[in-house]
Amino acid sequence: MPLTIGCHLSASKGFLAMGETALSIGANTFAFFTRNPRGGAAKAIDPEDAAELRSLLQLEHFGKLVAHAPYTLNPCSDKQETRDFALQAMTDDLNRMEFLPNNYYNFHPGSHVKQGVEIGIEMIAGLLNEVLKPEQTTTVLLETMAGKGTEVGSRFEELAQIIERVELSSHVGVCLDTCHVHDAGYDIVHNLDGVLEEFDRVIGIQRLKALHLNDSKNPCGAHKDRHETIGNGFIGLEAFERVVNHPLLRELPFILETPNELPGYAKEISVLRSLSR
Repeated sequence: MPLTIGCHLSASKGFLAMGETALSIGANTFAFFTRNPRGGAAKAIDPEDAAELRSLLQLEHFGKLVAHAPYTLNPCSDKQETRDFALQAMTDDLNRMEFLPNNYYNFHPGSHVKQGVEIGIEMIAGLLNEVLKPEQTTTVLLETMAGKGTEVGSRFEELAQIIERVELSSHVGVCLDTCHVHDAGYDIVHNLDGVLEEFDRVIGIQRLKALHLNDSKNPCGAHKDRHETIGNGFIGLEAFERVVNHPLLRELPFILETPNELPGYAKEISVLRSLSR
């Protein structure tokens, strides 16, 4: 089975344009921001454009897409207005995602801003309990984080505690970011099997729905979160070969978030496809 692999694409020209761009670089999935990643504005959706993308995805046998919430979304902020924005934005985003049903919506759990991890976990779960609806087709993914500052979600236990508190947890999964888990101290270079066993024990491997493929500019455990192009960082090409061929991972959607333009992504997609067995 061929890899389901793609990268982050700009949504500025609409839905269909993203699908066509993905095909042009050899991708069969992609990620996109649901709104301005550093702000809050969201473009009006053109239902016809969304329908054209749905047709293309089906025709070209795309895997699941992995939409991304804006970076400014922080449900465990110490500021009420920031928490209010998180609620408004995620509610709106999940409604908008129904134009592209049965896909994924990924978000950074947030930073507790010195309020404490426990308070952060409660607030994140509280947001999910407000926004998740039984009828939605989108699965919301918590992203594994690198642990810089007061980020919540750098330990598998923290993600598990959030999920345990969510009433509609069938609508919740995890997106594993290779740079983030490496920087958080999980040794995916020398002990990928052990890391996945720990993930399964703490969270449950059935919750793992997608991966962000990023090399890291920093050694394991640095808590820095600085992405590098595939094979040019501390994770290295051999480790990515093990990732894309691992029986627990190989059928999941892989999203590149490396510091690249489209030609660089096309090259990385080609290289990773060539490594898959």
